[in-house]
Amino acid sequence: MAHVWVDLTNPAHVVVLRPLVELLETGGHEVTLTARPLSHTTELLDDWSHPYTAIGQYGGASRVGKALAAASRTAQVFAFARGKRFDYGLAHGSTDLPPVGRLLRIPNTTMFDYEWARLQHELNCRLATRVLVPDAIPAERLAPYGARPPKLVRYPGLKEEYYLGDFKPDESVLDELGLDRSGVIAVVRTAPSYALYLGGSENELLPRVLHRLLDEGAQVVVLARTDEQRRSLRELDASLVVPERAVDGRSLAALADLVVSAGGTMIREAAVLGTPVWSIFEGRVGAVDEQLVAEGRVRFLRDPAELVVEKSPAVRERRGRRDPADLLRLAVPL
Repeated sequence: MAHVWVDLTNPAHVVVLRPLVELLETGGHEVTLTARPLSHTTELLDDWSHPYTAIGQYGGASRVGKALAAASRTAQVFAFARGKRFDYGLAHGSTDLPPVGRLLRIPNTTMFDYEWARLQHELNCRLATRVLVPDAIPAERLAPYGARPPKLVRYPGLKEEYYLGDFKPDESVLDELGLDRSGVIAVVRTAPSYALYLGGSENELLPRVLHRLLDEGAQVVVLARTDEQRRSLRELDASLVVPERAVDGRSLAALADLVVSAGGTMIREAAVLGTPVWSIFEGRVGAVDEQLVAEGRVRFLRDPAELVVEKSPAVRERRGRRDPADLLRLAVPL
């Protein structure tokens, strides 16, 4: 049996990799988790009750702070992993596991599903043993990062189709947040970059979206990423429902009447679950979102007036149920 190391550096990674970790452990393998205490990452791990080691700290909004925090964490991760005799490593976007894996000769897989994070991919794709991405991303977009077959491996569908394959929403999340099932429920996810979307001079779309939803009588749940975002949202309008800690975002996405998100994972979760979803992501559009837009499953929002604020059908079309074991075989080739 193998000893597998999994590094989790943001909340989405916990949800994505949890089924793979559980399958590994069910198969008799030992799995060690490390986590960066950013946003709700460690809260989700605490809810899961899986042991983990927290490494690193939040570097703040400045580029200098982020760079210092990143360099510091890589050194701390190296110190942690040294001597552990890991047989394999797995991460979804961690910039610490691939370089440490290379230095300690730990074969490892890096996963991602957004191809335009150039600085991150230039590092990870060259240092990882295997690069695993959805087949929606053309191979030619990844070749400049040094990701070519056989290192480059592509899986069918979306990562969300694997971890949502047998998912059933838990309606207790609505009671937890004090929501009325008979009214319109809108879920909004903020961007990782606070200044870009919440009242900064560069972009006023998110506050306009929130006001539009409230004016239409919707109950608006905003899933913020930082304490600063939560404070600003409450100052924007006290009627917004802004959870203090991590909640069951998948169930919210499944039970909501509409989702508006600046982050990719919730956009794709809503698309897979059949919930009407609008994207306010402002970066370069990746191949996965291009595909979802072409299929009519995601719409990009440029004007809040375009939002359809109404009750959605209780029964919705689910797309692409897939077996996490199929993804595990590609992610951890033991």
